[in-house]
Amino acid sequence: MAAVDFSAFMDELATVSGRAILPFFRTALMAENKALGDRFDPVTEADRAAEAAMRQLIRRQFPQHGICGEEFGDERTDADYVWVLDPIDGTRAFISGLPLWGTLIGLTHRSAPVYGLMHQPFTGERFYGGGRSAGYKGPMGARTLKTRRCASLAEATLSTTSPSLFDADERPRYERVERETRLVRYGYDCYAYCMVAAGHIDLVIEAGLKPYDIVALVPIIEGAGGVVTNWQGDSPAAGGTVVAAGDPRIHEAALKLLSA
Repeated sequence: MAAVDFSAFMDELATVSGRAILPFFRTALMAENKALGDRFDPVTEADRAAEAAMRQLIRRQFPQHGICGEEFGDERTDADYVWVLDPIDGTRAFISGLPLWGTLIGLTHRSAPVYGLMHQPFTGERFYGGGRSAGYKGPMGARTLKTRRCASLAEATLSTTSPSLFDADERPRYERVERETRLVRYGYDCYAYCMVAAGHIDLVIEAGLKPYDIVALVPIIEGAGGVVTNWQGDSPAAGGTVVAAGDPRIHEAALKLLSA
């Protein structure tokens, strides 16, 4: 079965998860800290409710498939097909009442990302891709996603969630790229990657990611004509460091500075 055959089911997962999340948004919802030490890594009942709803649907429809989710761990991840779920990517924005978060639903086939969808239920937007094409559905209708051409870092808009998320080795390497770009924006989590696919942002650089943070976004950006790798130029599907670009030329330029 080709990856595109799963698109209708992925839409169903997005609808179900959105119904679970929206009653909690912009309420007095309390967040728990699931990190150790001084770090803050929030999780809410909305995260758990959405992932539980998606897992139930996957188990019923595709019992032979695996699942990798942020909140409830791994199931049968040695299966040929594995669903990779982040119910709320951008929980910090979510608990702050900002609509810069989304539900990430990814599908891998033999460990390679083959289909992905980002759903923002509050704005009613869906960004999706299958590696060879990418599309958008939202309040203004549907359209094909295409990255924009950007010949050099000097012309580029760069985004990262926060420079504070880079460690002592990664931050100076990131800053080498940032100094070369025209405009930098912080704090958009998965939304920034979708803006690369939509042709509004040119480059996203991040580190410390888990598979559920990036797997769904890879087919969207690649389907729109972009490039996504880790800082070594290899597949980003395992998480870690990530550089996503709309134009291969600035991807290459960023990699040179990140590896210098």
